[in-house]
Amino acid sequence: MTIKNILIDLDGTLTDPKTGIHGSIRFALQKLGQPLTDDVDLDWTIGPPLKASLAKLLNTQDDELAEQALLAYRERFSVTGLFENEVYPSVAETLQQLQAEGYRLFLATAKPVVFAKQILAHFKLDQYFTAIYGSELTGERTNKADLIAYILEQEHLDAQQCIMVGDRQYDIMGARANGIETIAVNYGYGRAEELAQAQPVTQISQFSQLIETVAELNAERKVS
Repeated sequence: MTIKNILIDLDGTLTDPKTGIHGSIRFALQKLGQPLTDDVDLDWTIGPPLKASLAKLLNTQDDELAEQALLAYRERFSVTGLFENEVYPSVAETLQQLQAEGYRLFLATAKPVVFAKQILAHFKLDQYFTAIYGSELTGERTNKADLIAYILEQEHLDAQQCIMVGDRQYDIMGARANGIETIAVNYGYGRAEELAQAQPVTQISQFSQLIETVAELNAERKVS
C-alpha cells in the first residue's frame, strides 16, 4: 500500500530546540537548588519524556521532586524557551511540496501539544499540517508508541499507508510498535549508533531529501 500519511517529529527533526530546552532545564535545577555546571551534556534530554530526564539529572526516584522540576522547567519554557528555537534548512519548502503532492502531514511529538502548536504557529509551519498531536501537560502520551496509536485511532489511519519521520530511537520504536516504519533524520539528536540499532527503513541527512525518499519507497511498494 502506498504511503499517504507522514507522521513527523518536532524536536531534532523540524527544529533545533537546543537553546530553549537547555536553558529551561538549567533554570529548573537552579530553582530547586541543584544547579548544573556548564560542562554537563544535556543533548540527550532532547527527545525522550522530559520528566524522566529531569529525575535522572536530579538523581532521584522521588516523583514529587521530578514534578517540581518539570513545573519549574515549564515556567521558563512556556514564556521564553519555546521560541529559542531554529527551523532546520528547507523545512518549510519541503512541507509545502509534500502537502501540494497530496500527502497528509501529522505532527507527532512527545512535547506537550499546547507548546507544539505555539511553536509551529510562530514559525508559520502549522499551515502544512492536517493535524498537530503531542502529549498532555499531565504526562499522558509522552510515550511515542502511545502517541502514535492515538493518532491512528483519532484520524482513522491505516498504518500501512503511514511513515514516521524522526531523529531518535523513540520515534523508530514507537512507530514500529504500531506497524509503521521510520525514515530517520541523522542531523538531529539521535547518535549514529542509536539509529543503527533501532534500524529505520532508511536515513536522510537533510529534510529536503524526504520528498525523494518517500517517492522511492512508494515506487518500491508498487513493484513488490
